Amino acid sequence: MDNSGTKKAGVLRTYMGYDGYAPMVAYLGEEGWCLETEFREGSQHSQKNFPAFFERVINKAKELTKHPLLARLDSAHDSVENRIKAKTLDVDFIIKWNPRQADPQEWFARASMEGQWKETRPGKRVSVFSVFEEPFVDGKAYCFRRVMRITERTIDKAGQGLLIPEITIEGWGTSLDLPEDRIIKLYEDHGTSEQFHSEFKTDLDMERLPSGKFETNALIMAMASFSYNILRLIGLLGLVNKDSPVRHSAKRRRIKTVIQELIYTAARLVKSGRRLKLRFGCVCPAFPVFDRLYGSFAYG
Repeated sequence: MDNSGTKKAGVLRTYMGYDGYAPMVAYLGEEGWCLETEFREGSQHSQKNFPAFFERVINKAKELTKHPLLARLDSAHDSVENRIKAKTLDVDFIIKWNPRQADPQEWFARASMEGQWKETRPGKRVSVFSVFEEPFVDGKAYCFRRVMRITERTIDKAGQGLLIPEITIEGWGTSLDLPEDRIIKLYEDHGTSEQFHSEFKTDLDMERLPSGKFETNALIMAMASFSYNILRLIGLLGLVNKDSPVRHSAKRRRIKTVIQELIYTAARLVKSGRRLKLRFGCVCPAFPVFDRLYGSFAYG
């Protein structure tokens, strides 16, 4: 969260290269329900205090659903500690591998021995295979699987030949016993959470927080997550049905769309017969949805 040019408490240099905050947020399901928000200083590393945060999130998720849970974490959380924590909490995981100081040429040679190369386009071939690690932690041996994808490019996407082949290495640690391609496909939807972040920062206008006090901004973030979930619920119940004023079909609506279509709906507040009434215009596309939602929330 970019808060450059301010002297707010907790605004420090972030990994993105600017001054701001680095909150931790967890979402549930394809709808993006916000389960937990932990407000953090900008320089705090993502892994610091993460196991406790992770445990709170999983426990909350188990209270909401009986379905099996899959934790999807980015490379900032690639550690043995998190894998053991997931195993302790009885939850499957896919964690993006952090290559750190890994040598691409060594992995290229290993891919030539263990994987099968597949040419996806002229000048590009890919090898996908699994490796297993057996770390010892506190005198106990563990076995973890990692899916590797090695990509060699001799021609770039624009058709330009390369003098030196470009080698890209990627990996995903997982507890799932599924084919490699399926593991990679499951993780690719992690990009959807970036859309949830965007809705938090832009649609709710939470990029630059208003207070100079860290505790006050933490409270505002907590209130924002509560508002976010309410708007998400309104969008799912009101803007994905046939009476929705939004024309195209979708599984969910952005928070901005919910605000524009329902929250910004124009009406007059009229006091008549000792009662308060909302009077809408004679042509209001959002009224059927508004009326249905009000009835379900007020009397449901």
